[in-house]
Amino acid sequence: MQVEPDAAAVAERVADTLLRALRRGSCLGLATGRTMVPVYGALRRRLADLPSPERGALLAGWRSFNLDEYVGLGPADAGSFARFMAEQLGDPLGLPAAALRLPDGLAADPPAEARRYGEAVRRAGGIDLQLLGLGNNGHVGFNEPPCPADAPCRSLALSQVTRQQNAAAFGGDPAAVPAQAITLGTAEIRVARRLLLVVTGAAKAEVLRRCLLEPPSAALPASWLQGHPGLRIVVDAAAASQLPLS
Repeated sequence: MQVEPDAAAVAERVADTLLRALRRGSCLGLATGRTMVPVYGALRRRLADLPSPERGALLAGWRSFNLDEYVGLGPADAGSFARFMAEQLGDPLGLPAAALRLPDGLAADPPAEARRYGEAVRRAGGIDLQLLGLGNNGHVGFNEPPCPADAPCRSLALSQVTRQQNAAAFGGDPAAVPAQAITLGTAEIRVARRLLLVVTGAAKAEVLRRCLLEPPSAALPASWLQGHPGLRIVVDAAAASQLPLS
């Protein structure tokens, strides 16, 4: 575990890791949310500082899959993760929409779309580096508790806790947050070659402690990350405040 003084320092550390992964030609698993905004900003700055030939080669070889998307929202919708990724990475970097792959939130059959998306990840050879945030209820991606260790990519209902947590992107109204989403499951996440869990802020301190120190259980989906040989955790001091660090 790496503990940085604040969220800005966390973002710099994580952006360094993402840039190294891009240089290796890795397939990235990307995440959304407030924690990732400074991370993607730091990554944009690093890419902008590269010599033009190297930057062009890295962007031409970009391969990524996002964790999740809301059912009923598409790229034109302000609250969609497709729009978030376009604003954070796609448009500033000039990436084609096809380079930033996400579930299709407008698919007529969400369960079928979830199966298609999970299969697309497998056909691509899986995720080399999966970036993860942590929900207030212990979710990763949109894997809401209770969630088994081997849950597949699927469509599911979002908890009220999650809708409240994400309300800021919908005018502060939890009722405006879509009730369903498509998410990569704990099964796909846990077979990623490397996991990078990023947690900032005192509000996440208790759930982070529980996910790392309590026995793995369906009640805390992120607890299934314990024991993954490629797990790396980067947190700020506030998020680490309840951990017994030496």
